[in-house]
Amino acid sequence: MLILVLLIVGEWWKSDVEAVINEALKSGLAPNVSDAHTINGHPGPLTKCSSKSQGGFTLQVEAGKAYMLRIINAALNEELFFKVAGHELTVVEVDATYTKPFRTSSVLIAPGQTTNVLLNADQVSGKYLMAASTFMDSPIAIDNATATAMLHYSGMLGTSAVTLTKPPPKNATRVANNFNASLRSLNSNKYPAKVPLKIDHSLLFTVGLGINTCSTCSNGSRVVAAVNNVSFVMPSTALLQAHYFNISGVFTTDFPGNPPNKFNYTGIVPKNLQTMTGTRLYKLAYNATVQLVLQDTGVITPENHPIHLHGFNFFVVGRGLRNFNPNKDPKNFNLVDPVERNTVGVPSGGWTAIRFKADNPGVWFMHCHLEVHTTWGLKMAFVVDNGKGPKESLLPPPSDLPTC
Repeated sequence: MLILVLLIVGEWWKSDVEAVINEALKSGLAPNVSDAHTINGHPGPLTKCSSKSQGGFTLQVEAGKAYMLRIINAALNEELFFKVAGHELTVVEVDATYTKPFRTSSVLIAPGQTTNVLLNADQVSGKYLMAASTFMDSPIAIDNATATAMLHYSGMLGTSAVTLTKPPPKNATRVANNFNASLRSLNSNKYPAKVPLKIDHSLLFTVGLGINTCSTCSNGSRVVAAVNNVSFVMPSTALLQAHYFNISGVFTTDFPGNPPNKFNYTGIVPKNLQTMTGTRLYKLAYNATVQLVLQDTGVITPENHPIHLHGFNFFVVGRGLRNFNPNKDPKNFNLVDPVERNTVGVPSGGWTAIRFKADNPGVWFMHCHLEVHTTWGLKMAFVVDNGKGPKESLLPPPSDLPTC
């Protein structure tokens, strides 16, 4: 019998996070990085924390038993590695979908992602360190503190020696790539991988940063983020409300399906770093199939972007470095057993290709799960039309639902 354990890795600031982001918006610069990482709310005994109450989280295990660790990345801006000293982990599920099991010493998990791993308590009884550390392979300011917790075999004294572990370097791209390349869906009779093979919409979205003028910012400009050079502007009326009641003037459905300005996305930076602003959506018919290539750009700097799609799971059919080649790269797509999930990392200076079926009517955000990038405008939304009949259509809002 498996014993389920919830492990939440996250970030912690010494100040009000709302004040941190408000100050950043006022200055036009990036917000202060966090002061610590945490495992189940504690930075851990090996961090520089003055409070004696921060002894860290301890997971008590019994020798010979098996445990399922449900790891959730609740950090705002950091992709994290997770390790347990002396123990290999078997990945069996990501984002609530089963995977072909594989063993690894390090798990990579981005903000908003979940990963289930199996741990067998089969080592010599003792205390073993668990560690959560940052992955960042671009010249970006990060919180480089490692959160720690303790795996404690029952019956051991609290003064027993601790078996330590060395986290991967913060720029361990190979470790990250190997982990992502190992993820595969089950694709069994019971859990088939229903990858769309016929595509109705073939899209290419660039994701990256830019600089816009800002009259209220202290330095006269502001760092922004964009999808296909559009920095999203949140409307005062809810998008779903405007869609359902056909309220005009809230959004348009002219979001570009391809970059409006083509350039060497991972090479020479364009002279004009200005982005467009707008509340622009991309329209899909019910049951339309979509192939979407997410391309990182080197504007300001290349960076790994964990992209989350609301309302759907998708299949990650391909990924690579540099610019996506539409003539060569699709030949290497995995259309047999690609991993299915709802949040995927776009590699620094590279691309990721996903496929999904638009079988959920409504308005659905797609955005970077780094909070700072979402705040800067790295988001867009798909509006999916109703299908045929009530089972394929949006339900009306309840009569007592407050309006926005």
